[in-house]
Amino acid sequence: MEDVLDSAVGAHFSGLRRDSRRLSSSLPSSPSSATCNGAADASAAAPSGLASPTPRQPFVIGVCGGTASGKTTVCDMIIQQLHDHRVLLVSQDSFYRGLTEEESEHVEEYNFDHPDAFDTDQLLECMGKLKSGQSVNIPIYDFKNHRRCSESFRKVNVSDVIILEGILVFHDQRVRDLMDMKIFVDTDADIRLARRIRRDTVERGRDVLSVLEQYGRFVKPAFDDFILPSKKYADVIIPRGGDNHVAIDLIAQHIRTKLGQHDLCKLYPNVCVVQTTFQIRGMHTLIRDREITTPDFVFYSDRLIRLVVEHGLGNLPFTEKQVVTPTGSIYSGVDFCKKLCGVSIVRSGESMENALRACCKGIKIGKILIHRVGDNGQQLIYHKLPEDIAQRHVLLMDPVLGTGNSANQAIQLLRSTGVPEDHIMFLNLISAPEGIHCVCKRFPGVKIVTSEIDAGLNEEYRVVPGLGEYGDRYFGTD
Repeated sequence: MEDVLDSAVGAHFSGLRRDSRRLSSSLPSSPSSATCNGAADASAAAPSGLASPTPRQPFVIGVCGGTASGKTTVCDMIIQQLHDHRVLLVSQDSFYRGLTEEESEHVEEYNFDHPDAFDTDQLLECMGKLKSGQSVNIPIYDFKNHRRCSESFRKVNVSDVIILEGILVFHDQRVRDLMDMKIFVDTDADIRLARRIRRDTVERGRDVLSVLEQYGRFVKPAFDDFILPSKKYADVIIPRGGDNHVAIDLIAQHIRTKLGQHDLCKLYPNVCVVQTTFQIRGMHTLIRDREITTPDFVFYSDRLIRLVVEHGLGNLPFTEKQVVTPTGSIYSGVDFCKKLCGVSIVRSGESMENALRACCKGIKIGKILIHRVGDNGQQLIYHKLPEDIAQRHVLLMDPVLGTGNSANQAIQLLRSTGVPEDHIMFLNLISAPEGIHCVCKRFPGVKIVTSEIDAGLNEEYRVVPGLGEYGDRYFGTD
């Protein structure tokens, strides 16, 4: 089962940058009308004073790779999967410098695969305008005459996602700095050459011998000197290009998550989503699969829970502390928050207790049992909490935040025992937007830490795509 995470996709991943300044976004357009305890219809409208949404900055993806590696195919497949978002494809080829008359006379001596062949300054200008929400005119390049069409441009408008593809889009740091995700398409050299011959003879009117000569003199050396070294900047490396459907599916899901989650994170600053990686996405894929065995469900759920707990602990207050290392040196660090306890909402929340104990030795853990009556009603029937809980920071645990009703009743109980609102942190694996609205509207000081925000609730008030009955699946009682 571990192979599913490490080798089945065939793609290699490093950390993806998640910069909130790159995704300042508008408010959610239609929060759910699910009723919250003591806050009926609280999510039906945005808070006052937030009526004018901040313009969304597009999510910029760079796609690089050797000639004919399948970059355009990968881009097209990503665009198809993001059909519910506005996606703009910008090709670096549009920014080739037009050849002078002298260069055109000796076109066979011109290196089109060198960085100097592109007008990078104009590319930066166009991308800068697009990121700031302005429409731009993209030049159109004539590959048969090796000149720009002087009177023709492609006018493009701002989009949710901008995909910038080209052989050298990773070469210039200024261009790389525009990107939120960098993808390198890695395809065998023989396959790339065959595709190059077919493309240049059919689409660009060249003969086979000239294509081969150009490949040997310019294309291959440029790949070795400029393109291949830029592979190290990639966040995601896709072997086999467009044939790697699994990797492209994961990339599209990741982008959708980024676009959807940030709306809520912008609206509610106390909502924290664990930074998505493809390891996390892979584990979510496994535990959401209804065919997974109970031992595997428990194993991968525990891994995700540990990440959520660690992320939550990282948001607790700390004090500066200096220690002396074995070398006799002074190390300036921090000391953990000492007054801390956990509270699990029985019974699903009990699945998170072991991860908390593994991170916090000897931590006290209380319990709250809430019995559901119907879809929206709850009845608190049991609780056992540390006597000094009012003096502690509380990590409230429940793997799934659905409607928010149970969470609100648990938080209200903690508040009634004297726990300050800003001392409560709610940890869960997945959250529905309706639940986030419900909790944050009623308790804006409570911090929510989750590993993923799902699409929403269905007509039965179940989170979708969701995890099903989490407690039954985890404890093997389904």
